[in-house]
Amino acid sequence: MPVIEKQTFDELKQMSGADFINELIDTFLDDAPKLVTAIRSALAARDADSFRRAAHSLKSNAATFGAVALAELAKELEKLGKENRLTDTGDRLTALEEAVQSASEELRGLKS
Repeated sequence: MPVIEKQTFDELKQMSGADFINELIDTFLDDAPKLVTAIRSALAARDADSFRRAAHSLKSNAATFGAVALAELAKELEKLGKENRLTDTGDRLTALEEAVQSASEELRGLKS
């Protein structure tokens, strides 16, 4: 099962152009790990607002490419941050990191 929804990716590629899609992918590959680090740091600091903002950014970036599972996980974390329920993250951060890794690998393969 693909991690990246092909129709969403193809629409983005068509709108942005073949050259620019590679730049977008590179930006995601650079930003996503930083956002995961920011989420972990905010969790450690019990900073719900920073946690929420980083999760929101990751959610938006993932949704842009059609990384639906990653976007959904980030959305769940964003909601926990918004509700200041950081103690309820459970194993979602591990799942988020795995989803980032999977999306990153698939996006690398989609670069032209």
